This record gives sequence, structure tokens and C-alpha cells, in this order.
Amino acid sequence: MTKPALVLIALSALAAGAAARPFVDLEAGAVFSGYNDVAVPGDAGTRFSLSRQLRSDPAPFGRLRAGYCFGGRHTVSALAAPLRISASGSSDRDIVYLGQTFPAGIALTSRYRFDSYRLTYRWDPLRRERLTAGFGFTAKIRDAAIGLEGGGLRAEKKNTGFVPIVNFRVAWRPAERLTALFEGDALAAPQGRAEDVFAGAAYRLGRRVSLKAGYRLLEGGADNDEVYTFSLFHYAVLGAVVDL
Repeated sequence: MTKPALVLIALSALAAGAAARPFVDLEAGAVFSGYNDVAVPGDAGTRFSLSRQLRSDPAPFGRLRAGYCFGGRHTVSALAAPLRISASGSSDRDIVYLGQTFPAGIALTSRYRFDSYRLTYRWDPLRRERLTAGFGFTAKIRDAAIGLEGGGLRAEKKNTGFVPIVNFRVAWRPAERLTALFEGDALAAPQGRAEDVFAGAAYRLGRRVSLKAGYRLLEGGADNDEVYTFSLFHYAVLGAVVDL
């Protein structure tokens, strides 16, 4: 297990015994494909689009975060964020994918999976009556797969890996029950980039429950000899946050 993950686990244990306030954050809605460009292998495969050459319909999604707020300025949380997108269509040219050649004109289907599991620690140095801002660290496990099938051929590229990301959150409360939110995880490096950002608002129904709505952007990818993949997804989000 990586050292950052061990640190986050230790902070979680500390939170459990430090007058913590547990919470659950649930999101659901629809996800829409922007660009979704793929080549496998990255240096020899055919670069093609799962959203332009093939067609990706909107898909339902769900995400669950559970965590603790403690010490007035600290938050530790765990997130499960699965993503499944299907695409279908055909290409006007041959596609070489994982060493197999899918001929032009045949019916193709694709299954894109990008499951994300994250542990996050965030510190809020700015805490005022109506404004809170903080930053932290996210240890992310990426479990991804891109499959292509057609003409009796099938190939699937799987990838699982660890990604460190910077976490941030800004919350502004213009009214007693209403809070504007801008939060997410983001990082760019020579090996690739990843951004998962939410902008929206939450309305507090009572002491424990808030409803939220907004827009989420998920973007990123990598470019190396093994794989080329860059994608952009748009989320229409409805959700609820429950203080336990």
C-alpha cells in the first residue's frame, strides 16, 4: 500500500476519535460524452473516437462519498465513483486496436469503464461566517477498461493504477439555507492529467439534510507507448448530503 494511502487511513482513524461529524454525500443523474479519443497501443494503434466515429448515448450514473469532518477545519472522506459508457457505430477506415484489425464499415460496439476510488484529506484554512475554502490531497485508484467488438473480433484494454491528485473546495453561503459550491480533484503532469470538478449549489432542508444540484466535469487522460486516451464527460447532477 502506498505511503499517502497509509497517511489517509491514519487520519481516518484519528477522525473517528476526535468528536467527528460523519456525513454521506450521494450523487446521481446523467453523464454525457464530450470527446473520447483512444489508441491502443499508443504508438502503433489507430487513433479513433468513441464519441464521433461511434455514438455514445447519455448514461445514468451514481457516486457515493462518506466521510468525517473534525477539529473544525479537517475532512477525511472516501469516494466510490463508477462510470460506464457504451458506444456503437462504424468507422470509414480500418481500426488497429490491441493488435487486431477491425475492418472499415463493420458494425462496432464499445464499452468504456472508468471506475474511481479515492481517499481524501482536506484542510480548510479559511473559515468565515459565509465563506469556507480549503485544499488537500487525494489518493486515487483508477480501474479502467476500453473494449471494442465487431465482425467477430473482440479486444479489451484494462488498466489499474494509483494517481495522486490535489483536492480543493470553496463554499459560499449567500443566504441562510443556500450554499454555492466549487470543489473537486485536479492535477496535470507530463504523463497525463485528471480533473473532476463540480460547480453547483446546495439547499439545506433541515439540520441534517441538504439537497444539491449542479454540473460536474470529468476530463483527462494519458499519452504513452502503451495507450493514448483522452476523454471529457459532462454530468447533470442531483444529490443529497446527510449529516449523520
